Amino acid sequence: MICALGSAVCYGTATVLQAVAARSAAAPGPDTGGSGVDPALLLRAVRQWRYIVGLGLDGLGFVLQIVALRSVPIYAVGAALASSLAVTAVVAARVLAVRLSGTEWAAVGVVCAGLGMLGLASGSEGHRDGPAALPWALLAVAAAILVAGAVGGRLPDRARALVLGLGAGCGFGVVEVAVRLIDSLDLTNPALYALLLGGGAAFLLLTSALQRGSVTTATAGMVLGETIGPALAGVVWLGDHTRDGLGWLAVTGFAVAVVGALALARFGEAPDSPPTRSLPEVPR
Repeated sequence: MICALGSAVCYGTATVLQAVAARSAAAPGPDTGGSGVDPALLLRAVRQWRYIVGLGLDGLGFVLQIVALRSVPIYAVGAALASSLAVTAVVAARVLAVRLSGTEWAAVGVVCAGLGMLGLASGSEGHRDGPAALPWALLAVAAAILVAGAVGGRLPDRARALVLGLGAGCGFGVVEVAVRLIDSLDLTNPALYALLLGGGAAFLLLTSALQRGSVTTATAGMVLGETIGPALAGVVWLGDHTRDGLGWLAVTGFAVAVVGALALARFGEAPDSPPTRSLPEVPR
């Protein structure tokens, strides 16, 4: 559970650092229109230490996530990863001087309370391999996510953000389940290809969702996709369970943590720093 929380801290902090670096690397001058995508932005961003540190934190967070998935139930890891939004909100309030409302501070507390309940109620990782068809099913889901992304990309902005965000969350969920089905580097294991395809599809769809449309809507869809489905797969097929008599506490903690994360969904992409105030005009 410490690894899962550490992964959330890494992901949440990396989001803010990379946002700061991306803004600093933005090309000067007025927007050229269109989508506003600057192909050279990444090349400029990687020259900044904040962006490099953010990438390093992403890598460390992924390693911690794998360790956590091999040690505790998927539902606990999924809820902890969703809490990275709370980390982003707190770090953004400090680094970017973003003002959190009372409701958002309360949501941060709710996420922490939910994770605390999960930590108390979570049992050990399940040791079942699931149905023989499960790895192939994961690979099929990963491929379906790409198809859904191609269809969703043609929808109006609001529906587009929701569909692509939900698809991205399902892709991350495929990764969570696939990690549990991989014991070694076996190139004949379809779960390995499901992990690669699901992770790649998730990043692609999430980037497309945030490029245009509501960040809050896209992130809310992602949180739902990466928590509920994988949690059910872990309990039903992989043998994840809770401590004796604490199933109700785990369900409550999971629900509380996810609801709190949804309340912080606007921090799925670190908000811009507030505009600087202009000096008052001096009368002549």
